[in-house]
Amino acid sequence: MLAVVVAGFGFVAIVLRLLSSHIRFVCRKYAAGGVCLSTARLDGKTALITGANSGIGKETAVDLALRGARVILACRDMEKGEDTAAEIRRRVGGAKVEVRELDLADTRSIRVFAQRFLREVNHLHILINNAGVMMCPYMKTADGFEMQLGVNHLGHFLLTYLLIGLLKRSAPARVIVVSSLAHYFGWIRFHDLHSQGSYNSGLAYCQSKLANVLFTRELSRRLTGSNVTVNSVHPGTVKSELVRHSTVMSLLFTLFSMFLKTPREGAQTSIYCATAEELQSISGKHFSDCAPASVAPQGRCEETAQKLWDVSCELLGIEWD
Repeated sequence: MLAVVVAGFGFVAIVLRLLSSHIRFVCRKYAAGGVCLSTARLDGKTALITGANSGIGKETAVDLALRGARVILACRDMEKGEDTAAEIRRRVGGAKVEVRELDLADTRSIRVFAQRFLREVNHLHILINNAGVMMCPYMKTADGFEMQLGVNHLGHFLLTYLLIGLLKRSAPARVIVVSSLAHYFGWIRFHDLHSQGSYNSGLAYCQSKLANVLFTRELSRRLTGSNVTVNSVHPGTVKSELVRHSTVMSLLFTLFSMFLKTPREGAQTSIYCATAEELQSISGKHFSDCAPASVAPQGRCEETAQKLWDVSCELLGIEWD
């Protein structure tokens, strides 16, 4: 009997080994998700991408550069940013790419960045709010905001506010907000927005990603008739540096790597929303795998979206009609 069991396990092991390459192929094909099929050129267009020195931001920048756009990488780490720009120039002959310093965890840095940008750049056709932090230990931004809400939502909120006039003057223009499926598990905790009463890194991340979806919805409503569109995207589960703060997530990503998207695959939906001709007048929607995606009920609440908008303006000390 033991010999039969051993032989059986041996047979299964041989079959799995023979099928392993096929299994990996199927898993990778499934994980890759949608692909942007748009062949639109972007000659004469200017695109700004936050957090573009690595991951999906970098791959988005490569694609837009290939299409002829002037691509501006907004990065906190200028050294890494310059290395990325040099790499893009090597990969894309004649690429028009430059790097500018931006720290989304500091409103002063955002304002300085915007002031210089408005002095030196005449048009802005594509703004991709891509940068983000995920599941970090409890930290605060320079202005005292909880780090994930501060960077993922409030930093991009202020940046978009400061550049919205230029986007309108450059219309048709597009704003893409990188959110996540994690927004389904988020709630806007107005009573403790900065998690001072209690902090859970995962829930704080989900809150920030829900804030991205609500911001997209409310901004779209306010931009009606401006010829500036705004849509949010879920890039998929991407192999990136985002999970570096979580030992558990890092381990899971290692174990199930074949089910994860590469940064290039994760960038496809951002690229699609930035370039696809059929989305020219589509605004206020959510996309995943280069197709419309569902939004959690709490992400469709107009009252919550408006309240978050008002609270964000108050926190940032701005008036945005």
